[in-house]
Amino acid sequence: MEDHSNPHGFQKSKSDMDHAAHGHAGSPQDEHAVHSQGEHAGHSTAMFKNRFWLTLGLSIPVVLFSPMLGDLLGYTPPIFPGSAWISPLLGTVIFIYGGQPFLSGGWKEIKTKQPGMMLLISMAITVAFIASWATSLGIGGFDLDFWWELALLVTIMLLGHWIEMRALGSARGALDALAALLPDEAERVIDGGTETISIAELAAGDIVLVRSGGRLPADGVITEGTVEVDESMITGESKAVPRTVGDPVVAGTVATDSSLRLRVSAVGEETALAGIQRLVAEAQGSTSRAQALADRAAAFLFYFAAGTGIITFIVWSLLGSVPDAVVRTVTVLVIACPHALGLAIPLVIAISTERAARAGVLIKDRMALERMRTIDVVLFDKTGTLTKGEPALTGATGIRGMATDELLALAAAVESDSEHPVARAIVNAAQKSGTAMPGASGFQSMTGRGVQATVNGSTIAVGGPTLLTELNLTEPVDIAVETTVWKERGASVLHVIRDGSVIGAVALEDEVREESRHAVKALQDRGVKVAMITGDARQVARSVATELHIDEVFAEVLPQDKDQKVAELQDRGLKVAMVGDGVNDAPALARAEVGIAIGAGTDVAMESAGVVLAGNDPRAVLSMMDLSKASYRKMWQNLVWATGYNIIAVPLAAGVFAFAGFVLSPAAGAVLMSLSTIVVALNAQLLRRLKLNPADVQ
Repeated sequence: MEDHSNPHGFQKSKSDMDHAAHGHAGSPQDEHAVHSQGEHAGHSTAMFKNRFWLTLGLSIPVVLFSPMLGDLLGYTPPIFPGSAWISPLLGTVIFIYGGQPFLSGGWKEIKTKQPGMMLLISMAITVAFIASWATSLGIGGFDLDFWWELALLVTIMLLGHWIEMRALGSARGALDALAALLPDEAERVIDGGTETISIAELAAGDIVLVRSGGRLPADGVITEGTVEVDESMITGESKAVPRTVGDPVVAGTVATDSSLRLRVSAVGEETALAGIQRLVAEAQGSTSRAQALADRAAAFLFYFAAGTGIITFIVWSLLGSVPDAVVRTVTVLVIACPHALGLAIPLVIAISTERAARAGVLIKDRMALERMRTIDVVLFDKTGTLTKGEPALTGATGIRGMATDELLALAAAVESDSEHPVARAIVNAAQKSGTAMPGASGFQSMTGRGVQATVNGSTIAVGGPTLLTELNLTEPVDIAVETTVWKERGASVLHVIRDGSVIGAVALEDEVREESRHAVKALQDRGVKVAMITGDARQVARSVATELHIDEVFAEVLPQDKDQKVAELQDRGLKVAMVGDGVNDAPALARAEVGIAIGAGTDVAMESAGVVLAGNDPRAVLSMMDLSKASYRKMWQNLVWATGYNIIAVPLAAGVFAFAGFVLSPAAGAVLMSLSTIVVALNAQLLRRLKLNPADVQ
């Protein structure tokens, strides 16, 4: 059965034709910024994972053989020759191996004068390590056996950072996906044939042969061949575009139905694809510097604990004794780093990402949850997001005496042998009307013009304006009245021709998703502005915007300008969530405060976004907002508990009520600190009650 990939020759706006032909130089890649998104404090996810499991295994005997914990819980640890050295030796391994990421991170925070979680953790484990060894060796007469607390602190903090790293994801994925769009080799035309070379050897002016189904290795201009080009990886549009001699084509696109020869105009860093790649890197770098809420709380606690520790030592040295001052100070510094603070944010993020995944939303950026609640405007890409990304028949009209059902039956009969989206739309419309389609024979595809076949002994053709021009035909007046209205709203118009005479016309448009109506209205009801961006002609964009009551429209936007439009909105003081699905959306997705990729879109768009929707339902954006507000609320509740516990427990450990005969013992303080983790964990679990089904969005 013969097929035609896009034979109808729709009229396209200039922006559509030039859409993929423009690159963007961009700025040099901020490698450090991009790299930092994939790692934390210079360490990888696997490193935190491996150190956690080993440290967990070593922590079990340390806890079991701890005399302090045994006294507190009322049991006697096993005693045998050498048993007293189990906790010190294993605790030392835990401190050096498990604590290394925090010690190095804390040192970096000291050098940059930006104290945070790493410095707070390293201070606590270092003080616990020194005090515990002093106790184990009998130095100073102190009873500060914190080996078990050191082990649990390192283990839980490694777990928290591992969870955090898994939620963070890697920004390098977007750039790798872009690079993967290019083939490794190209066929360069030489005298007498072709030669296979690496694309790195291509130069401007070379003639390259691209076979049917092949991916273009460089930007260039077609010198031979007429072909349907799949530009979806660049434009996000699913419809293949006809290209012929003299037309520009872009590296990474695919020749779907025929071979072509092109003269190379740009290679390597000069291609449009490389320009988009640089934009992605630049935009991701600009949004990767946000600090986690826990770091801000940790900075406060560091100064609070350090200041309290100094005051405690001075006061107890003056009013009591130096040994008492040391015990009080060490207790303050050790319990100043609660397990709860290390898990407060990672636990909420982990549960939130799980809940989101069950609702078909993949959260890739750890800060996306925090930022989504603050969004002022949601910028939707039109095709494939607000619309279905495929044509639907929206109108049909025939000459006087020609019933609409009869016209559709003839057009559907001709198109029935094709799998093209336009053909399917016409056939589906005829089937829904209940009209019986007559048989057709002699099907013929006319690339860029239309199709024709013999139906009931007559030659029936279906095609666009190019076919009318070729046949020197004009629209009958009664048909033109309808088609003029269709064209004004941006619909594609095909004419039905019988034996050389126009007998009718049909209108095809990208169908608006019903879910889009609910999503736009719900966002506006919440006080969030809705904007739309597209490369389509203004009349097409205006038609969709009017139907959905969208607040602002950016039409005829070139690939590099999508990123600029996001920046333009941000310059107005608006926080932007961008929803898109194409490679050309990737820089805008990365630039926005929250980038949301449609899961049915390209790999690059999904890698560049902080959030990925598994389906095409735009109402999932509202689910994200609900989840953002709920998770942010839990983050703050956990942080308030973790820091609030310290504000109370640290002064008690310092001995502010010693005058009344109450002094918080080191063991009791450490146990209370561990219990705070349970409170944080239970509070985070309450997020599981949140319902995130997009169908329930109001």
